[in-house]
Amino acid sequence: MSADANASGAAVPLMLTELRLPTMKRLWAELAAQSNREGWTAERLLHTLLGHEMAERETRRLARARADSQLPPGKSLAEFDFAAVPAVSKAHVMALAEADSWIAQGHNLLAFGPPGTGKTHLLAAIGHALIDRGLKVLFVRTSELVQRLQAARRDLRLPAELAKLDRFDLIILDDLSYARRDQAETSVLFELIAERYERKSLAITANAPFSAWDEVFPDKAMTVAAVDRLVHHSTILEMNVDSYRRRAALPARRPTPPPPTPRKNTP
Repeated sequence: MSADANASGAAVPLMLTELRLPTMKRLWAELAAQSNREGWTAERLLHTLLGHEMAERETRRLARARADSQLPPGKSLAEFDFAAVPAVSKAHVMALAEADSWIAQGHNLLAFGPPGTGKTHLLAAIGHALIDRGLKVLFVRTSELVQRLQAARRDLRLPAELAKLDRFDLIILDDLSYARRDQAETSVLFELIAERYERKSLAITANAPFSAWDEVFPDKAMTVAAVDRLVHHSTILEMNVDSYRRRAALPARRPTPPPPTPRKNTP
């Protein structure tokens, strides 16, 4: 090998480091050797190196986005039991997960039903699918986000906090019904709803129907305004079925058989 080739080979890792191409830096020597042995064209070698770099970059992006989302792991649409919730159309849910037009238009997704019916699983699974499509998703318990926004308001940085949340294409608010009426607290929740209205999407799980939301917001006018903004351009999933957890527990609760009846001795 010539001195020029040696010098070029020694410079390549430094150049790839400067260009922030870690996968190509790791693989270039091996693939270049293979290229020399097999007589690849320059185009094939470059295409192969760039393909590896792009694939690993996408893997890292997905890992970062999933970590930032705080979505519960292991929740997928493949594992969701649609047969147990007949009112929910599997085709409709798959369309929501596979198309981002509703996100682009700032539409909302609302899931209602008693505890244990799979609301959180379903919305988290949709969130994971949307991350795979390149969107930014945040999953958070409503009570925790309310506390976070309340602290921001107290520190006079609520606009900055809302702007930080604005980078997410979809915010999933889990268990909205567990937030409780308090002027200082849930008014910040209304501000989030109003801020994202017709711009950015919200997905909400709630045990209580709209008629009980006066337990969440501090006054009737705010309740009506919040519901109006959420329902406008929204998909509503009604999941009023028996609890998954209760059904799963039933087989374990086998009744204890009665003691055998003693036989009477006949003379």
